[in-house]
Amino acid sequence: MKIHSCVGGTVVKEDIAQLKKGQHIVVGTPGRIHEMMKKNHLKTDYLKLFILDEADEMLSRGFKQQIQDIFKFLPGDVQIALFSATMPPDILKLTSNFMREDAAKILVKNEELTLEGIRQYYVAVERQEWKLDILIDLYSNMDIQQALIYCNTKQQVEKVTERMKSENFVVSSMHGDLDQLKREMIMKEFRTGTTRVLITTDLLSRGIDVQQVGLVINYELPGKKESYIHRIGRAGRYGRKGTAINFVLPNDARFIREIQDHYNTQIEEMPQDLDQL
Repeated sequence: MKIHSCVGGTVVKEDIAQLKKGQHIVVGTPGRIHEMMKKNHLKTDYLKLFILDEADEMLSRGFKQQIQDIFKFLPGDVQIALFSATMPPDILKLTSNFMREDAAKILVKNEELTLEGIRQYYVAVERQEWKLDILIDLYSNMDIQQALIYCNTKQQVEKVTERMKSENFVVSSMHGDLDQLKREMIMKEFRTGTTRVLITTDLLSRGIDVQQVGLVINYELPGKKESYIHRIGRAGRYGRKGTAINFVLPNDARFIREIQDHYNTQIEEMPQDLDQL
């Protein structure tokens, strides 16, 4: 089968050349896909199947308009399939605008989403500025094969990265301001184990599959409950065992309880003896 990857941050002329050759499957990001459709380089006359992966994210504020613009180019008889580990009620309601009334819905209950093989812990941190010392102490005393550390902003990613490097830990970092080539280089280093720790924003909370990742640290809790399950899921791909550690400030206590109630799961206090992990 002829398959082409059509994403932003790459040379447009190469996409045009590949699409002219004809492709059975095109996998891409909303911006570039819409651009190719709008300029008639990606013709949809004979398109049979349109798949929207990570559908809740694609239909959220960041991509919603682009996805709506793409739908304008789809033929009336195209089959549409939406996939996501999480589907909030507001997004599910939105899908009724473009899905057929008899569309099949396969929905997993929230409490069945938490991956069984992932042990979840929290570390109570009284002040934000103490997190870095706790992270360094934690990392110094754990045998970690590969880990993902999540922060909520680019600035926090850079701050944590700088501190860990000053302690002579080999780490890399990724956020939305990096160009595509830089991202690909960093991911290649992480996949091959050249770097064992990757500090990132929610840019890497979905779809990333690095088998060696056994630990996810939420240096900062995500803004949405749905993001939590995507983040910790990086440590338990395909039934593998993993560990998730959450740094919890006093004003995070309510949110961590909401996560536990939402997914009917238990996030335990991290044991003093790290060998138990």
